Amino acid sequence: MGTLSGKKVLMVIASNQFRDEEYQKPRQILEAAGAQVTVASSSLSEATGMLGLKVKPDILLKDAKMDQFDAVVFVGGMGATEYWENPTAHALAKAAYQAGKPTSAICLAPMTLANAGLLKGKKATIWKDAVGDFKTKGVVYTGKPVEKDGKLITGSGPDAAEEFGKALVEALKS
Repeated sequence: MGTLSGKKVLMVIASNQFRDEEYQKPRQILEAAGAQVTVASSSLSEATGMLGLKVKPDILLKDAKMDQFDAVVFVGGMGATEYWENPTAHALAKAAYQAGKPTSAICLAPMTLANAGLLKGKKATIWKDAVGDFKTKGVVYTGKPVEKDGKLITGSGPDAAEEFGKALVEALKS
């Protein structure tokens, strides 16, 4: 039995152009630790990653309820901008954070957390092309590959995907 046996993680991917490694590596690490992963998106149609990975979401984002999960992961990639101004994504992130659950995002996806108001005055990281927008939201940008501020976990991009996945496992253990 894995250390995370019984833990349920919601991974949110864009309906198109999510970043393959940022989905695959954390998912593999979480599942290897025993967590059960559910994939949500704005559509139930097969989603295609930036590098061609095909993923069929399990549930619609609007049907995801944080009381059924122990953590939320917003996967990055060009398509992650789909959720930057999405009230449903913001509500989900806020519900996870307010319940003290690991609330995480990687690459361009941390902007969703910032726009939801969760990162103001918090240490976080994001894909280098979005740093300017990030700072306007009052985020304390660190530039680290992975940053943790309490239960908020952010990753900077595909190169940080493995470290990001390990940080999620650690956060779910505590």
